Amino acid sequence: MKKIVSLFQRNYDGDRLVRDEVVPGAEWVLDGEGVATRKWDGTCAMIRNGLLYKRYDAKHGKTPPAGFEPAQEPDPTTGHWPGWLLIGDGPEDRWFREALAYQSFVPADGTYELCGPKVQGNPEGFLDHVLVQHGGERLADAPRTFAALRDYLATANIEGIVWHHPDGRMVKIKAKDFGWKRASR
Repeated sequence: MKKIVSLFQRNYDGDRLVRDEVVPGAEWVLDGEGVATRKWDGTCAMIRNGLLYKRYDAKHGKTPPAGFEPAQEPDPTTGHWPGWLLIGDGPEDRWFREALAYQSFVPADGTYELCGPKVQGNPEGFLDHVLVQHGGERLADAPRTFAALRDYLATANIEGIVWHHPDGRMVKIKAKDFGWKRASR
């Protein structure tokens, strides 16, 4: 899974929040194209051919570990180089294995978010470790303008929104991009 572009430009030289200026290539969201879905706050995972992978970001020229499968070329601006690592039997992959075992079946090929009590402080409030399929929860009421999104995300108590275009493009916006913090669950 490639890094998803943000909807609005960020103030990198200041408060690091977004401003009312669309990132080039993301205009389709404001034009009403694509489907808005909930962005879950956890750790990215992927099922491929029945095998579970975790996302790994070889940031800032860091040498990735053996078995790393790049998802894209390194970003020359941010230094991000996302890719995938097969889940192993070590303690660092325990929650991934637990989430997969929690399922009553092997999930379909695709990308997921690992959420649960030991992941990112559990902002989603799950009682068990689970794999939540990306794009699975549609947000029919999600607005598409800067001001309306700022207001929506101030009270929605979700990490953010990811729009999925029929051609495969994706664009995201997070509550914290506007400076909002989520309520505790």
